[in-house]
Amino acid sequence: MPRSKTALLIVAAGRGTRLGSEIPKQYLKLAGVPVLRHALDRFRAHPEIGTIRVVIDPAHRALYEAAVAGLDLRPPVEGGAERGQSVMNGLRALVEDAPEQVLVHDAARPFVAGSVIDRVLAALDEAPGAIPALPVADTLKRAAALDGPVEGTEDRNRLFRAQTPQGFHFKTLLEAHEKTQKSTTDDAALLEELGLDVRLVEGDETLFKITTEDDLTRAEQMAGTEMEPRMGTGFDVHRLGPGESIMLCGIEIAHDRTLIGHSDADVGLHAITDALLGAIADGDIGSHFPPSDPQWKGAASDRFLAHARDLVLGRGGRITHIDVTLICERPKVGPHRPAMRTRIAEILGLSEGRVSVKATTSEKLGFTGRGEGIAAQAAATVLLPAEAP
Repeated sequence: MPRSKTALLIVAAGRGTRLGSEIPKQYLKLAGVPVLRHALDRFRAHPEIGTIRVVIDPAHRALYEAAVAGLDLRPPVEGGAERGQSVMNGLRALVEDAPEQVLVHDAARPFVAGSVIDRVLAALDEAPGAIPALPVADTLKRAAALDGPVEGTEDRNRLFRAQTPQGFHFKTLLEAHEKTQKSTTDDAALLEELGLDVRLVEGDETLFKITTEDDLTRAEQMAGTEMEPRMGTGFDVHRLGPGESIMLCGIEIAHDRTLIGHSDADVGLHAITDALLGAIADGDIGSHFPPSDPQWKGAASDRFLAHARDLVLGRGGRITHIDVTLICERPKVGPHRPAMRTRIAEILGLSEGRVSVKATTSEKLGFTGRGEGIAAQAAATVLLPAEAP
């Protein structure tokens, strides 16, 4: 089958929430280049790839345009609420190009080897579908939950880990999606349900999908990104006034007074936000969220911290540790410390082992000792792509 009619469909409409970033993982940077661009450059270098269409979330159009700047690509395709609908939208957009075969690839797999593309395309000469895969090497245990008892051991001898790009005869895949109308994380499964032949070809360990923080670290190392540590500090204070509760480190605590400020006056999150901004040398919380701007009146401070997080991630960086100390006589922080650590970890996409929350008093001295206000100081450690001094 001539391969000049091979189209590529890259599915990039996901949000990648497991990394804890508002910037989807396909737009995070490896060695200063977005993950999506890494994948695109590898496919574009292959001589047998013709039309390329990328399926995106319209809300991320600006991120997409930045990622593909300088490339001569067809307009992106609007994705659906689920992956199956996104693939269907992409296939329908390709109909006018009349490709004979199509490769469907996950944008979060940046390292595509030309040899894998070759093997998938070669298999399509003999079958309507082909996917790269690797044999399962680990012993497989069956259990109801990760922390539950082992119920049995599975035979791994005939099991394989599916990867992408998955290749198909174009009309066959389009018809399979139209017939089944199912959402799936694996397009080959639709052909399997219809009893059609799907061939396995040898995959590649470098074709892993970026899903977790550890995956991102591995991808940074493969992309040749030399990372350097940076540290920033932050300090914040708010006075106390009449009220019934206060916000501290993202947790509402019942109290006979409240913290006064333009936003929700969460001194803990404000100090962490400034620490992160300091680590990347990008001003302070007031320069990003001016107290004179009415849109931030009463705003939840987790929005400020999420913004600082995304600035770090947008520069190809990673947050590795947060340490915050709350300074007050009351309320007692100890009973709320676990919930505070959990909330900060959720906002930043970190494990709780990377978040420290401490508290101290000022021995009745100063404004905190007199119960006039609460202060917080924080330190943040991040890794950023190395720069020349």
